[in-house]
Order: sequence, then structure tokens, then C-alpha cells
Amino acid sequence: MASLAFTPAHEPSHVFSVANRALKLTSSADIAPLLQDLAQLPQCTKIDFSGNTLGIEASRALAACISANAGVRDHLVELNFADLYTSRLVDEVVESLEIFVPVWLACPRLSIVNLSDNAFGLRTIDSLERYIRSAVQLEHLILSNNGMGPFAGERIGKALYQLAQRKKAAGSPLLETFICGRNRLENGSAAHLALGLKAHGAGLKVVKLYQNGIRPRGVAILIKHGLRHNTALQVLDLQDNTFTTVASAALAETLPVWRDSLVELNVNDCLLKGPGSDLVAKVLEAYEFPQLHTLRLQYNELTQDTLESSLLPALQANKLPALKFLELNGNRLEEGSDTLTELEQAFDGELDELDDLEELDSEDDEDEEDEEDEDAGDADASEEANIEALEKNLADLEISVDDLVQDLQKTSI
Repeated sequence: MASLAFTPAHEPSHVFSVANRALKLTSSADIAPLLQDLAQLPQCTKIDFSGNTLGIEASRALAACISANAGVRDHLVELNFADLYTSRLVDEVVESLEIFVPVWLACPRLSIVNLSDNAFGLRTIDSLERYIRSAVQLEHLILSNNGMGPFAGERIGKALYQLAQRKKAAGSPLLETFICGRNRLENGSAAHLALGLKAHGAGLKVVKLYQNGIRPRGVAILIKHGLRHNTALQVLDLQDNTFTTVASAALAETLPVWRDSLVELNVNDCLLKGPGSDLVAKVLEAYEFPQLHTLRLQYNELTQDTLESSLLPALQANKLPALKFLELNGNRLEEGSDTLTELEQAFDGELDELDDLEELDSEDDEDEEDEEDEDAGDADASEEANIEALEKNLADLEISVDDLVQDLQKTSI
């Protein structure tokens, strides 16, 4: 994934990077020359080891170098460990994370952590959960393509909730970025993740949960019980999960909450369906979204009627004054229609090429999706009670004063 520049503008950048050199760092001798260079930096704000492969001995040597050098330990802001364990056995990855977690917690300014593209799975969840729940300095967490699965997703959601409680106790800023795409989170993790996101409230500005196999009921839970409480949300990416009408209704109901903050909305390949797309488009017509810069609506069965009755009028009425990128390909639109010509004239930005428009009478999988919408609707009443009970259970989790003090001492906040 593309590098995300989170480092504050006022922060001088002192970067140590060996990114994408395909180095096989197994022994302490293998990594020694790199650590000599790292230790010589008077200050280091970013370490980037992405695109290499790290063994246990090398992990121990790197951890010791970070711990022993105040110029690194006390100034480190960003850590990129993406794609770091190619060809390593699961046991090696587990032990490496166990070595690093206490070191990361002892870095008082480490607020940006990228652990994407590592095959963590369930075996590493104890270390990841311990780190996430305790890292009160953490503000940007990137965990994409890690083979999590729904049970690990539950644990991550629980850790996010606990992190918020510790942050509030320490007076630290809440989490600002949570990226957890391509992790097979599915519906099973939705309730815990929703409450984890909710706990960070207006602190969260970027949430990306793309390509997770989450079905309509799970998406609706995430939105209704989690994301709607993130009132300052700027970027929401739920691409390639399944909405149908029920989750689209939840999105439409929640969109006005973000009308003054939302910059990017990505629901490409989410199968909003005709009625769901219409609900979302009607909100875009009813409210002004002054910051919305990017709107991605590809492959959602959005119809010509919705384009004509809501989306085009929203653009013509200047309800989306900042919009520069609009994606509509793969929907049920009439190629070469006057409405598409009007759309091009009304939109002063980049419109994706409409080269894969769906047949207007396509009804593939309608029955299956309609059944899922009905099932999700029937579950609403019991779902509310279940979420409330789960939130109470999380709130009742005992965090002893001693444990909390230890965590705060480790992070030196």
C-alpha cells in the first residue's frame, strides 16, 4: 500500500530506511552494519524496515539497539514493519513480535505503526492485543493483509476499546487512523470492532476496512454502533464488503453526521443495490457536504433513475462543491444518455471512464440478497440488546490500578 505521511509538519524528519531491499536479516551479524548506522543518528523519528525479512536474532539485536539509544527510543514517531517476515516460520514471527512489543511501548512518541502485509493470523494475536491496548501514544495503526480472521478481529476490537480507556486516563489523544483491510474480518468481528471504534469517538478521522468479507448485517452493525459515533470522520473506505439495502440504509442514516468533515467515501464494489444506492444519493442531494473530495460508487447497481433524480441534482445544486473525483462505472446507467452528458457538464472534476455499465435488466443474485436483507431486518431488535450487553461487559473489564500505572510508566507520557 502507498506510504501515508502522518509525521507532523513541525517535526524534523530523521529517517532510517532500508525499505524494499529484500535483505535477509537472520543473525545479529547480518543486521550489525545497519544498527551501527542507526545508532549513530543523533535523533531518529522514523524507522522503515519494510520489504525485508527479519529473524529472531536480528529482531533481538534491533530491539536492543532501539532500547539502548535515547536518540532513537525517545524520538521515534513512525515505525514501518510492513512485509517484514517473508519466508519466516510462524514461530519466528510470534517470537519476534514478543521481543518488539515491550520496546515499542517504551518509545514515548511512537504514534504511527504500520504492520501490514505480514502473515500474523491467530498465532500472534496475544502480542498484538497487548500492544494495541497498552500503547497510549499510538495515533495511527495500519494493519492490512495480516490474515486475521473474525476471531482475531474481535480481539483487535476489544483492544481498541481498552486503548481508548487508557488514553482517556492518561490524557492522550484518541486514535486518529485505523486501517485494517484484507483481513477476513467478516460479520463475526463486527460488534467488537464497532465498540472499539465508538470508544475513540471524534478522535478517529480515517477508517479503512476494505475487502473483509463483511456481509450486510455486519456492515450495518459497524455503522450504527460504531462509525456513527466517529463524528469527525474524514475518510471512510468500506470497499468490497457487501451492503445490499439494509447496510445502505444504515449508511444513509449516518452520512449527515459527517456532512461537515467527510473528505472521501469509498463504497466501490459494495452492492448497495438500486434501493440502497437511491437512499445514499438522496442524502447527498438533501445535505451539503462541503469537504467531500472523492466519491467512489462503482459496481453498486445504482440506476439511471437515481442518477437523474438525486445524484445529478446534487451536483447541479452545488451540494458537493469540493468534489473532484467521482467513480460510477459498473452501474445500471444508460450509455450515451443525455443525463450522462449533463453529468459531465455539471461535474468540474475527474469522472471515471464509464466502460462497463451493467445491463438494466440484470437480476443476478436478487433473491439471495433480498433474503439477506430480510434476515438482517429481523435481527435488529435483538441486536440492539446484544450490543448493549457486550459494551457493558467491555466496560466492566477490570484494569487494575497497578496495571494502568505500569502501562503509563512504560510509555512515559
